[in-house]
Amino acid sequence: MTQAKTTRTVRRGRLFPEIQWSEEKKAQWRAEIEDIYQRCKIVFDRLQPELIKTHYNWYMAVEPDSGDYFIANDDELVTKMAKEKHSHAKIHVFRINETGVCGTI
Repeated sequence: MTQAKTTRTVRRGRLFPEIQWSEEKKAQWRAEIEDIYQRCKIVFDRLQPELIKTHYNWYMAVEPDSGDYFIANDDELVTKMAKEKHSHAKIHVFRINETGVCGTI
């Protein structure tokens, strides 16, 4: 008994082709992310020397417009805390250590 073969069409390309950004849009997005980072880094740099003594390797989420910050020992928890208070704001999460990042590449 011979079974019929089914031919599957292999999907190629992007799943959502309408989301392709132009180079200008990508540059604008990168500039916005860099601006948020720089504004949050000012708050982080001000608080880091004191927090590094008591909360080493914890996480700190900073909301750049208000300067509010949240501290927790889990990155998902600190993000949730920040989003509860500032639901539509863009935040940046730092690690409280010498560099402010979570490891090396």
